[in-house]
Amino acid sequence: MENLAPLVDPFARAISYLRVSVTDRCDFRCTYCMTEHMTFLPKADLLTLEELDRLCSAFVASGVQKLRITGGEPLVRKGIMTLFRAMSRHLQTGALKELTLTTNGSQLAKYAAELAECGVKRVNVSLDTLDTAKFAEITRWGRLPQVLDGIRAAQEAGLRVKINAVALKGFNEDELFPLIDWCGEQGHDLTFIEVMPMGEMGDVHRLDQYWSLKDLRARLESRFTLTDLAERTGGPARYVRLNQTGQKVGFITPLTHNFCESCNRVRLTCTGELYMCLGQEDMADLRAPLRASPDDALLHEAIRAAISRKPKGHDFDYSRQKVAGQTTRHMSHTGG
Repeated sequence: MENLAPLVDPFARAISYLRVSVTDRCDFRCTYCMTEHMTFLPKADLLTLEELDRLCSAFVASGVQKLRITGGEPLVRKGIMTLFRAMSRHLQTGALKELTLTTNGSQLAKYAAELAECGVKRVNVSLDTLDTAKFAEITRWGRLPQVLDGIRAAQEAGLRVKINAVALKGFNEDELFPLIDWCGEQGHDLTFIEVMPMGEMGDVHRLDQYWSLKDLRARLESRFTLTDLAERTGGPARYVRLNQTGQKVGFITPLTHNFCESCNRVRLTCTGELYMCLGQEDMADLRAPLRASPDDALLHEAIRAAISRKPKGHDFDYSRQKVAGQTTRHMSHTGG
């Protein structure tokens, strides 16, 4: 594969991290992510797995070193392991340093061993509660035992598991310490995420769900001594160490802490739209240049033109009742 000049945005940030949503479909209907009766994209609009391979490979040729496969739920996409197998060739050449995914865990029991064979070393699993009834309530269609089985299968396959928990006021506040304790026992890192103002949720009001991680952190400090860590994993999380247990806990705070200055990532949707910023509506259509020609010259041109428009930052602000920067698309479309 020909290596091209790296992708650098107008603020001298090298783009080395691509998140790719391979489907907008999911086998759960989490209340902060989707309505119960979602209208999904027609399958004809989706990029084929071969097209996703071409697109990802074009980014890898331009210096992308970390590739995260997302959804919806990526493992419900028919034939998805074809894409993981295709991407593993870039790991073998050393062009790609990390291939990973974010999943709800429901299909991990089925795919964990194969993911490990493809060179996946760690996975992020979204899990907001360890209470079976509350899990069914928040996911609408999900079953907690199935997810816990998937997490065990991932561990048995040698994958590191990071738990992502969305902080939801009045829902999982009382599980802060049980989640910490469980992750400590299981050896999982844990990251808390502030709920984001993405898409209309019907009767679910985002402002009512918002639990500031500043408050969450203060509660942690009532039991643990926290040491701030300088490390970054290529994403927006800030990490602390719990001195008493040695655990690592991350905080992703798109609202109360602006993490844009070091943003090195872009997001590709399952229909070939490239979002240069999660909190902005500006996007570039890569499907048209991809399909216009069997070679990738037009595609590379379109990618570079898009990166030249990457903004310095976004604007989410809950302090105003009308959420500035609120985007109309669902998280399941852009891929979290």
